[in-house]
Amino acid sequence: GVMSRVPVSIEEEMKVSYLDYAMSVIIGRALPDVRDGLKPVQRRILYAMFREGLLPGRRYSKCAGVVGEVLKKYHPHGDSAVYDALVRLAQDFNMRYPLIDGQGNFGSRDPPAAYRYTEARLAKIAEELLRDIDKETVDFIPNFDETTTEPVVLPTIVPSLLINGSSGIAVGMATNVPPHNLREVIDGLVLLLENPDATVQDLMTRIKGPDFPTGGIIHGIDGIVSAYTHGRGIIRVRACARIERPQKGPEQIIITEMPYQVNKARLIEKIAELVRHKKIEGIAELRDEWDGIRVVIELKRGEMAQVVLNNLYKHTQMESTFGIIMLALVGGQPRIMSLKRILNYFLQHRREVILRRTRFELRKAEEKAHILEGLKIALDHLDEIINLIRASRNPQEAKTGLMTRYPLSAVQAQAILDMKLQRLTGLERDKIIRDYEDTIKEIERLKAILASEALVNEIIRDELLEIKGKYGDDRRTEILPAAKEITIEDLITEEEMVITISHRGYIKRNPLSEYRSQRRGGKGLIGMETREEDYVEQLFIGSTHDYMLFFSNLGKLYWLKIYQIPEAGRASRGKAIVNLLQLQEGERITTAIPVKDFTDGYLVMFTKKGTVKKTPLQDFSNPRGRGIIAITLDDGDELIAVKMTTGINDLLIGTRGGLAARFKEEDVRPMGRTARGVRGIRLGPGDEVVSAVVVQERTTILTVTERGYGKRTKVEEYPSHKRGGKGVISIKVTDRIGPAVGLLQVREDDEIVMITNAGKLIRTKAGNISVLGRNTQGVKLMDVDPDDRIVSLGRVAEK
Repeated sequence: GVMSRVPVSIEEEMKVSYLDYAMSVIIGRALPDVRDGLKPVQRRILYAMFREGLLPGRRYSKCAGVVGEVLKKYHPHGDSAVYDALVRLAQDFNMRYPLIDGQGNFGSRDPPAAYRYTEARLAKIAEELLRDIDKETVDFIPNFDETTTEPVVLPTIVPSLLINGSSGIAVGMATNVPPHNLREVIDGLVLLLENPDATVQDLMTRIKGPDFPTGGIIHGIDGIVSAYTHGRGIIRVRACARIERPQKGPEQIIITEMPYQVNKARLIEKIAELVRHKKIEGIAELRDEWDGIRVVIELKRGEMAQVVLNNLYKHTQMESTFGIIMLALVGGQPRIMSLKRILNYFLQHRREVILRRTRFELRKAEEKAHILEGLKIALDHLDEIINLIRASRNPQEAKTGLMTRYPLSAVQAQAILDMKLQRLTGLERDKIIRDYEDTIKEIERLKAILASEALVNEIIRDELLEIKGKYGDDRRTEILPAAKEITIEDLITEEEMVITISHRGYIKRNPLSEYRSQRRGGKGLIGMETREEDYVEQLFIGSTHDYMLFFSNLGKLYWLKIYQIPEAGRASRGKAIVNLLQLQEGERITTAIPVKDFTDGYLVMFTKKGTVKKTPLQDFSNPRGRGIIAITLDDGDELIAVKMTTGINDLLIGTRGGLAARFKEEDVRPMGRTARGVRGIRLGPGDEVVSAVVVQERTTILTVTERGYGKRTKVEEYPSHKRGGKGVISIKVTDRIGPAVGLLQVREDDEIVMITNAGKLIRTKAGNISVLGRNTQGVKLMDVDPDDRIVSLGRVAEK
């Protein structure tokens, strides 16, 4: 009649059905078993290949056949799912220890060929996963259509879950176990066997961390410790890249190893895209060389490879994170486990396999002994037994006869009837006796194993060490315990650099060694190409690791590390500072100071209008990209110089009109970053401050004028007054010698650099310059062309 309808709540139905589905995905598809580390499809592929006889050393067989076999007997899902899994098991960049030996294109950066073209057989190590499978070591269940059976788990001797890792997304949970090094994992297992109380820390002395097939570098061990302790942790993996300097041409970055599972082709596309969109500067060319991994990134001239490399790490998958989730099925239940638990479950599996194998072998040995006992009885009563058999009408009668006359079982009687006549010869008879004795010994051995945990442990250990000897190899992934970022500094050699800044705001650095000393009076060598009246205005010496503080005419401060300043040839003008620092309209850098650290001391600032301000160096120790206010200026005033002091120095201010005021630094009290400062010198009409000096004992003050005249005067000749005075004459300024360019405090062997408007540069020893009184004009130091003038005075701080 009418179908009876049972009302079902949708909610209930969804809950039940979805849970069923979820559990089937979790157990049946996506997650590995903690014992053999395999998901069902992988296990089925290996088992099918094993049953087909596709063993190492035999010939390869078409993958289409393997896939068909797996689908037909074990895995009623899509063929692509099976083939994809098979391919993965053969890829040496996915599997740390591939389980399938493939022939044909199994893909590298491109997809593998279709299964009708490729061939496969088991890899040697895969045999170790299947070893003893026919000795009743694992349970078998009927396959999907009950035409055959398949193993629930493989009896593996290899700690497959850890060495090859596993990743899978189930419903509501995921696993991501990274690959490990076989040697290390086995050492860890042996340690745990010998000392079950070993902690994760102890285990980490053997198992250092993941070991990816593709090498790379793991940064930091915190993520590893966390994963091994709690089952979850995030590690950072970096490509291996080295910087090379070819004979000619700019530097290159060469990538030789990739982070695990990063696709090389996609990475190269990504870099190209970043270059196109100007996200990464300085890359001239990208080349992908040969089939393995070797990507060459050619830089533009004068670019810092290390800076580019750091940007690549930051913006591309050259650094990628691997989120470790140590999740696997334990008795069909998903569990997140520590390293120790995973190892323990594996040892437990080995123990069970060994016990089951031993029981199986014991049963077989006992059956054999039983038969041999029967044969012994036959040999003892040979003539009668032969007569008995000859007199019997048929085999059945002979069998019954044997069993009635002698204490023989049906099996033994049958064995006697099946015996070949050649076994009656003397040698063969001895052999039966010996065989029997050996079998009895074997039975004792097997019974001993079943009775003793220590013996079982010894077997586990010996078998593991055998595997380690056969398949162990060196670690490929380097682990750097970098708790701190690997900073560029670690990779940059410390070197003294000459930093030059031009009037128009171009900056560059060059190794100090490139500048040659010149005698005074020479014409000088070109220090920087002049472009549209550009000329060099400042020159500093500092180490690549130091900070460079940049003070602008507007009283702001910016930071750079010296290595961030572009290195450029002597003839090139470098890079515009505006491209390195975020300056505003009309803002230019007037002073740069190299600083090693910010621990103590002061910065004293001097303005064009004679203001002085002192601020502790520590106030400037937090570099900010945007720049900060270092001094608040009055309208029309500019910051012209900043000096580092100890707090107890004398300061000397020099003006364009050739005047100088000396006063004690203590007269200037320390002020905060945004303060205005106090008066340092009272200027005459039209005069302005051009230099400032921190006075040191037993030095001379070098004054140079625009027309190339100058002299040195003993520092003692400058009297100290209260700050804010008019100052005394430092050089007698006339039209002939021109206004003062600056004052410089020098010692005899200091090397002085003078630079003209046209960019000519001369180096000379301070000792070559005459020492004269304050109120004099000085001597000619440099030939200056009529339309040229000296604009900058510097000292080379050679070590």
